[in-house]
Amino acid sequence: MSAFNVTSTHPATFLLVGIPGLEHLYIWISIPFCFAYTLALLGNCTLLFTIRTDAALHEPMYLFLAMLAAIDLVLSSSTLPKMLAIFWFGNREINFYACLVQMFFLHSFSIMESAVLLAMAFDRYVAICKPLYYTTILTRPLITKIGMAAVTRAVTLMTPLPFLLRRFHYCRGPEIAHCYCEHMAVVRLACGDTRFNNIYGIAVAMFIVVLDLLFVILSYIFILRAVLQLASQEARYKAFGTCVSHIGAILSTYTPVVISSVMHRVARRAAPHVHILLAIFYLLFPPMINPIIYGVKTKQIRDHVLSLFRRKNI
Repeated sequence: MSAFNVTSTHPATFLLVGIPGLEHLYIWISIPFCFAYTLALLGNCTLLFTIRTDAALHEPMYLFLAMLAAIDLVLSSSTLPKMLAIFWFGNREINFYACLVQMFFLHSFSIMESAVLLAMAFDRYVAICKPLYYTTILTRPLITKIGMAAVTRAVTLMTPLPFLLRRFHYCRGPEIAHCYCEHMAVVRLACGDTRFNNIYGIAVAMFIVVLDLLFVILSYIFILRAVLQLASQEARYKAFGTCVSHIGAILSTYTPVVISSVMHRVARRAAPHVHILLAIFYLLFPPMINPIIYGVKTKQIRDHVLSLFRRKNI
């Protein structure tokens, strides 16, 4: 049965190519990917369970962290199981509508992650620059509104994409040159005028990354100024130490984005598998490393997890 139904304006199914040129290494490549995905599942589920069960962690900082962990679970789970199915079983087919759903979840939750990192920067700004007003500013209703705003922004920006892609006739075949349904990889298969999709995709990406990162940087400028005004070195160290985990999460999220963007412009002639591996790294690295960063650097979370292990060993 042909995967491409020529009587329809769109194929019944797409074929995910995987990583071109590295097919003979799929089993070996799948090992670190599977390990990273397992770590992401265990780490983020542990974070969610710890924050849920410990009343002392029901504070703004940890509520935002719970949001980040939930987003990382969705991001990794929306792509990795299908990737592993390609590597292990050669299962390359994906239903057209399943592809659109995967693309929607992938891009919308990436936008939500950026918004939550910005909210966490605001949390650190209030905690350090306005400590006396921390509990009165960051109330539960405000945190809920911030979470809803992050979801609303992402859904509003990404909802047009599936509808825009449905209207195209896909005459360039059913093979998507990627491991998952990425927007521009799908657009490349379409015939007709795709300029709006190209411009919209780039504009949204630039708007989210530049705007959110700008406000994060501004928050840390104010934080750094407040920290440097503290009287003792110990107080400065302690205040800035509360930001280390968040800075680590920002670096783990935005560094792969910057590297991938630079590679697309500097190394355009690089083999396709280089860009695909960088894209996968961007999806896998933050969900895997964020729980480790917060688990190691945040005393309350570390102590709670260790206490759980001690109870099991008694």
